[in-house]
Amino acid sequence: MINKTAMISIIGRANVGKSTLTNKLTGDKVAIVSPKPQTTRNRIYGVFSYRETQMILLDTPGFHKPKTRLGDYMVKIVKDSVADVDAVVLMIEPVDNIGIQEAALIDHINQSGVPYVLVINKIDKIRQDFALPIIERYSQRFGFDAIVPVSAKKGDGLSALLETLDKYAKPGPQLFPDGMTTDQPEKQVIAEIIREKLLICLDKEIPHGTAVEITSFSERGEDDNVIIDVDATIYCEKSSHKGMIIGKNGAMLKKIGQYAREDIERFMGAKVFLQTWVKVKENWRDSNTIMKNFGYF
Repeated sequence: MINKTAMISIIGRANVGKSTLTNKLTGDKVAIVSPKPQTTRNRIYGVFSYRETQMILLDTPGFHKPKTRLGDYMVKIVKDSVADVDAVVLMIEPVDNIGIQEAALIDHINQSGVPYVLVINKIDKIRQDFALPIIERYSQRFGFDAIVPVSAKKGDGLSALLETLDKYAKPGPQLFPDGMTTDQPEKQVIAEIIREKLLICLDKEIPHGTAVEITSFSERGEDDNVIIDVDATIYCEKSSHKGMIIGKNGAMLKKIGQYAREDIERFMGAKVFLQTWVKVKENWRDSNTIMKNFGYF
């Protein structure tokens, strides 16, 4: 029976594994992942139960030096996410130095007065004795409540992490209904899945200048024969990028659509008919109006 809740923000620089951890703990694909930085753009809630606690994880964008208004928005989300939570997880990679971004985040957390835990991710990629100097360096300089080495991808160390996070739970009723793993509407999850495939399939800066809008979403059929029809528009910043997204004879767009459809069907538990179009909106990442239309701000 759920009688406690714990709201935990996960922050850190790009590509340290915040979204991978969120997906692993919720047991669902609530946040997209890719090898490219700034994959996550919004704060995403991941929800799951642990013993008598409903855990609510706030997956946040990677902390970085912004170059666009979209980047400013993402950094603001990170900073705002340390307020009104029960604890903060600062996630880092197993590197034996304290980076400028990590130091800045810790300083911001200290100003908020929220308790915080250091999670050293990707320990499966190093020898165990390599983690000890990292733990010592951070513990000597900062006042973490705990330091937990994990492998979010493989699941190593997650039991110890959950034990630690459960200590911050507060008495109270569950905030989300049973079976709900994210606060995102289905259309938003679908749009993010498509954007994930853009990030994976396209090179260099092109996918960072893309946004996805679900323009039509409907169901037909019944029982086990439900088919979901989805129309999605992919926006990019340059006409040359549009050509690369579509590819020769539409091959790249077809590939992106196929990969996305497979994940959308797993998420929805039904057959999906996906149609995609590509349009150009120049410099949309520096337009507050357009970003609001895409769900940012």
